[in-house]
Amino acid sequence: MTDSNLPSVQLAEAIAKQLGQLRRLLALAPPHEAAQILASVLDYDTGILGEVTQLVETGSRFAKVHSEHGVLPPEVWLALGRAANELDSVGGDLAEHTGTIKQVAKPTAPSSRPTAAPVASAMVIRRRR
Repeated sequence: MTDSNLPSVQLAEAIAKQLGQLRRLLALAPPHEAAQILASVLDYDTGILGEVTQLVETGSRFAKVHSEHGVLPPEVWLALGRAANELDSVGGDLAEHTGTIKQVAKPTAPSSRPTAAPVASAMVIRRRR
């Protein structure tokens, strides 16, 4: 059982609550604001995803030491290591798209030219019933 009086545990709980607030704001935000939020979250060098990945990596190192001393089962260390690796891989995949998301986040002045209708890619075409 965790001691919720520890400042570190209180910080973790506060961050979790703030992430929930951010998720709700993202769901309601207009497109340019949602894109700004996502770009900030996904920026692997300074964003939330990179920090969470590093946090899980740190947890994996903690679990390694304690599994070597018999305090934690090795499966805990392996699971945290796998999670850190997966987060790192996903972060790398998403980093390719952060620039595109940042472009959506930039407000653009309205154009007097009519814009072409967006063309659906094979990935997003929906079937009509």
